[in-house]
Amino acid sequence: MSTRSVMAAFVAALCFLSVSAQPPRPKNTEPVLTKVSNKDVVQSVFPEATKVEKLNDYWFKIVDDKNKLFGYAMTSTDYCKNVQGYNNTTPVMIITDKKYVIKKVAMLSNYETLAYVRRLEKMGYFTNWNELKLTEAKNIKVDAYAGATITARAVEKNVNFLLENGAKNLPKK
Repeated sequence: MSTRSVMAAFVAALCFLSVSAQPPRPKNTEPVLTKVSNKDVVQSVFPEATKVEKLNDYWFKIVDDKNKLFGYAMTSTDYCKNVQGYNNTTPVMIITDKKYVIKKVAMLSNYETLAYVRRLEKMGYFTNWNELKLTEAKNIKVDAYAGATITARAVEKNVNFLLENGAKNLPKK
């Protein structure tokens, strides 16, 4: 037997052992809900915020107990139920300052695979829109997803929906 044949047999045996040592993938597993608190998302940008009050179909104002305005928020939860990620809907919240400059884009409660959402977070995917005005943010085309393509595209559709409709329906000051 040649050295090459022995090496090929060794590699094949090693591959077989490593594959058979892995636990079998559970059949019929259901996606798991990752709960995200809207309050926590808002307070991650504006820690002093205590209330979020609806202003119109798209916008909420973010205030404290004395009604001091910090900024605004929009969510796609009620509007993008037909936008599906890998497992289900991918609702997002966009938080802006008083001048409608985006401070944060975050996924809300969802059934997406947590490891893929975390991968997008580590890549800085959700920060692509930060510090942009709504009109500027509409021009952002994100194209690097690193294995979470379906989730990322669904999030992007939610964000684009909010940017388009939010810009048309700004709260009256």
